[in-house]
Amino acid sequence: MSADDRKELLELYKDFRVTDVRDGMDWMGMHHYGTVSKDIKPLWRTKIVGIARTARYLPFEGPVPKLTPEEYTEWSRWYYKEVCYDPWHADIVDGDIMVMDVSGCDVGIMGSNNTLTALLNGCRGYITNGGGIRDTDEVVMQNIPVWSKFVSQGMDQGRIRFDTKDIPVAIGGVAVYPGDVIVADGDGVIVVPRKMAYDVAKYANQEMKGDKVGRRKLYEKLGWAPDETVQV
Repeated sequence: MSADDRKELLELYKDFRVTDVRDGMDWMGMHHYGTVSKDIKPLWRTKIVGIARTARYLPFEGPVPKLTPEEYTEWSRWYYKEVCYDPWHADIVDGDIMVMDVSGCDVGIMGSNNTLTALLNGCRGYITNGGGIRDTDEVVMQNIPVWSKFVSQGMDQGRIRFDTKDIPVAIGGVAVYPGDVIVADGDGVIVVPRKMAYDVAKYANQEMKGDKVGRRKLYEKLGWAPDETVQV
C-alpha cells in the first residue's frame, strides 16, 4: 500500500463506528462477512481505526526441560531470543493495528511492557484470537486498546512460539490480510478487505450522516445540546 493510499484510508475511516462500517459492508452485499466473533471483546471501552499488520504464533511442542530456577532464568532469555520473539515490532508504522493469531492458546503474549514498544512506533491497538493479554490492570491504566478472547496469566515460554508475519490470519471467523482496514469499538471488531475499502467507506459515510441528522433532530426535540456524535 502506498503512503498516500494509507493516509487516505485512515482519514476516510477515522470517524466511523463499527456499525457504520457494518452497514457499508452490507451495502456491498457482504452481509455474511467482516464481523469478528463476539468472543473477541475489548479489554476496556475505547475505539481504534487502522490498517492490519499480522503475525502468527503456534503452540510450543516442548518439552520444557527440568531446570533449577537459576537455569530457568537463562533458558527464558534463550526462549525469547530464539523461539518466541516478535520481529514485527520493527515493522510497525503509524496507523497499524497488530492482529495476532495465537492459535487460541491461553498465553499472555502481550502485556504492560511489550505493548508499549509497538505503541512507540504508532501501533493503535492489538487484536488477538486467544488470551494474548496479561498485566491487564496496567494495560488499561496505560490506555492500550486490546480486543481478545480472554485474559491470560502465563508468560510465553513453554507455551507458544513465533511462526511467521505479514500473512493472512484467522481471527474470530474472519480472514485478516495485511493492509485490510479495521475498525473496533464497544460493538466489537469489523474487518474491511482492502480491495473494497473505498466502496465500503462511501456507504458507511452515507449511513453515518443519515444517523447523525436523524439523531440531531431528536436531540432538538428533547432539548439536548448537540454533541460531537450528531455533528455532520
